[in-house]
Amino acid sequence: MVDETPPRRLSRDMRSALIAGVKKAAGSPSGLLGGMLAGRGRKAPGFENLPGFEAIRLQQSLAGKIGIPVPFYRLHEARAGVSTVVEGRPCVNFTSYDYLGLNGHPRITAAVTEAAEKWGTSVSASRLTSGERECHRALEGELAGIYGAEAALLFVSGHATNVTTIGTMMGEGDLIIHDSLAHNSIVVGAQLSGAHRVNFPHNDIDALDRLLTQLRGQFRHCLIVTEGLFSMDGDGPDLARLVEVKNRHTAWLMVDEAHSLGVLGKTGRGLFEHSGVAPSEVDVWMGTLSKTLVSCGGYIAGSQVLIDFLKYRAPGMVYSVGLPATATMAALTALDLMLAEPERVTALHEAGGYFLSKARSVGLDVGDSWGLAVTPVVLGDSLQTVMLSERLMERGYATVPVLPPGVPEKAARIRFFISSGHTKAQIDGVIDTMIAERAALSHSGITLASIAKNTILQRLQALEEEE
Repeated sequence: MVDETPPRRLSRDMRSALIAGVKKAAGSPSGLLGGMLAGRGRKAPGFENLPGFEAIRLQQSLAGKIGIPVPFYRLHEARAGVSTVVEGRPCVNFTSYDYLGLNGHPRITAAVTEAAEKWGTSVSASRLTSGERECHRALEGELAGIYGAEAALLFVSGHATNVTTIGTMMGEGDLIIHDSLAHNSIVVGAQLSGAHRVNFPHNDIDALDRLLTQLRGQFRHCLIVTEGLFSMDGDGPDLARLVEVKNRHTAWLMVDEAHSLGVLGKTGRGLFEHSGVAPSEVDVWMGTLSKTLVSCGGYIAGSQVLIDFLKYRAPGMVYSVGLPATATMAALTALDLMLAEPERVTALHEAGGYFLSKARSVGLDVGDSWGLAVTPVVLGDSLQTVMLSERLMERGYATVPVLPPGVPEKAARIRFFISSGHTKAQIDGVIDTMIAERAALSHSGITLASIAKNTILQRLQALEEEE
């Protein structure tokens, strides 16, 4: 039925009030119309207004003031391995994840070449639609076998593996409790999930137990997340105790094996082999293909139900292209070599142990590192850490400084990645050079605090002169 009642006309007073309101809105920066009109002819703010950009600019400016190059995104001109070439300078390399020296192995190169010839360089679709390949299933089968798991699933990015898995498994009404030094990808996944997130002090299982006693009953599902080998500190958790605690509190346990596979255990199978714990005690095994397996991507190993759930629900799987056959075959061949040649793992343990004992013997602070593939040398002052890393580079040793917020304040460090191919002579050389250069820096008195003080004094003097 159509309403045929003629429209009611506004009175003169009503029209005047409406016009006045529109004018007021147009002049108000907070009003809708005012905002629309005010925006005409104006550009969006520049990206330099993004939070955090000023800190980046300050760091780069500081490097320029003291005459050293920014130590990040440096150009390497050789294959990652025990040696490298950095911006034309040959160096012994302590910046590479190639723990077992497999990068560029002839068998891997041949497998990648064959895969490219057969499958091309992309599967050109998500695996859900038409990107599934035989090599995906082969690698997933071998990875599942490592952990005695029912199934495994490949992802195109290690970081995305944690983000999409945690973000899909957990949600509102759930609890995620992770180690305070957990990788960024774990934290981001927990944040995106919408679950309640809590961290426990690094490797403090008693503190974890107390938190679970306090919180577990308030939530539906609970996920404990830790790492097999922590990439900033080179240590790891007590897996047997973690399993006992998670069972008592009816929680799931997820272990990130990014730096553990190929490193921990006699044959490199990871934290469970290192700890003597059955791998089935861990509910979710996560790992990456970019370290020991010299490829790119990540994986999850666990129950068939978990893998089926992620296959159809994890956005990082469903809405992402499948892993290229070339990257898949590189990882698969590297895994075969790791298992066939356990002497590589033995050599890594020997080199890592030698670095740790040598560093400790000369008084360097290596924290609680297990002395396997990762050992930090904690220096504290960020500026001296950057300068020492640069001096090592000048002397032929490639290292990278790690600064806050990547590590806690006053815990700046140079992180050393050790490979099975590093020799005692190379390790002696870098440690002896570090001791000599650190002494020279200490005598110079240059610290971040002294630079900041001088900058403030210069600014105050400039203000006084302006007056």
